[in-house]
Amino acid sequence: MARRRKNRTHLKGAGAAAQSADDGAPKSFIIKHGQVGSSLTQLVRDLRKVMEPNTASRLKERNRNKLKDYLTMAPTLKVTHLLALTLTDLAPSLRMVRLPAGPTLSFRVERYSLMKDIMKTSRSSRSMGMEYLTAPLVVLASFPPPSPETPPHLPLLMKSFQSLFPPLSPNTMSLSNCRRIVLIAYNADRGTVDFRHFVITVKPYGVSKRVRRVLEGAPKKSTAHSSSGFLDLGNEKDVADFLLRKRGELGPGSDGYESAASSASSAAGDDGDAVSLADDYVGRNNKKGQKKAVRLSEVGPRMELRLIKIAEGAPGKDGAVLYHEFVKKSKAEAAALKASHAAKERLRKQRREEQESNVQRKKAEKQALRKNQHDSDEEASEVEHDEFNAEGHDEWDEDEEISEVEDSDEEHSEEPGSESDNEPEERPPTKKVRIRGKR
Repeated sequence: MARRRKNRTHLKGAGAAAQSADDGAPKSFIIKHGQVGSSLTQLVRDLRKVMEPNTASRLKERNRNKLKDYLTMAPTLKVTHLLALTLTDLAPSLRMVRLPAGPTLSFRVERYSLMKDIMKTSRSSRSMGMEYLTAPLVVLASFPPPSPETPPHLPLLMKSFQSLFPPLSPNTMSLSNCRRIVLIAYNADRGTVDFRHFVITVKPYGVSKRVRRVLEGAPKKSTAHSSSGFLDLGNEKDVADFLLRKRGELGPGSDGYESAASSASSAAGDDGDAVSLADDYVGRNNKKGQKKAVRLSEVGPRMELRLIKIAEGAPGKDGAVLYHEFVKKSKAEAAALKASHAAKERLRKQRREEQESNVQRKKAEKQALRKNQHDSDEEASEVEHDEFNAEGHDEWDEDEEISEVEDSDEEHSEEPGSESDNEPEERPPTKKVRIRGKR
């Protein structure tokens, strides 16, 4: 039986459509630059987790790698953003570069918390599952609306964070792909930007916590007597003892059960928090049209960033400084600085044009030299051919007479058995070979 050919190696249908939709998504490098500690190294890993799946999550830095290496390699791999974390004498620093032409935003990390720190402080721990197969949704909060009174750097700051994540397309986006949220909130009092990361959870609406356990099938914390980790109703006489009565406490009524008012207080949210699902969502019993309560669970990392500087261009090709937190310039100084940057750019462009013209000139000279050398080789070969013909190798003369006597004499002299053939040939005397033996 012939072997089946492998013909399912390419994405088809929905997979191909999803891949083509993600082709225009921004891609990023998140690296640590210089000598940093273990905390910042873990922060780099956490940020890569946030930016998945459109980032190089397994990128390994080496000590000999420079920032220029990543800037050179990024356009080839279609990387649009570079986030570099480094440690300064004052505080950790974060640079966000829009490739390939900039701008470059420099932040100071005032405070930060890692994923493991957030998970330790949360009451309910979450396991990292399928949430990181899709890109998060970005939410920009507390930024002032564009107006003449708004500082000019804030709209650029808002667009820079917005360009880090794929744009939303409500017509083609699936509801089940909305699993995470990145919150970028501007704090006007402190002049900082808060970066927070949440996971979206959907829970049944209008039921108590114990009823949710039954509906969701969530395991209960295992105890010394129960090793299975699931709900144990063996000690209850009735299921109402588990659903309505608090363990170890009597309810508001005389019979020990909860009243309607007390059970309503344990429901998951009020009418303002409830939404009707527009499509099927991940999880049990999350079908289209059902009324559910949406919750956000923070998973980290958490950062408080202070914007220090915005400069045109990428590192190594810095242009004019658009904003600086501590250095303020007058209009005349800003104009002079802009003129100097324009002069440097003109000089750089002029040198590039001169270099290209020199390369073209050298190529033309090399081609002309090769052509002259080829012509000289051809002339030399023609001269040698003429000299060869002039040395006696003339053409055949048809009028020349050839005597037969000479030919016959030559034939007679070359016959076998002639005297010349019978004469013995003279051989050189043989040399005596000396054999040295052992004495």
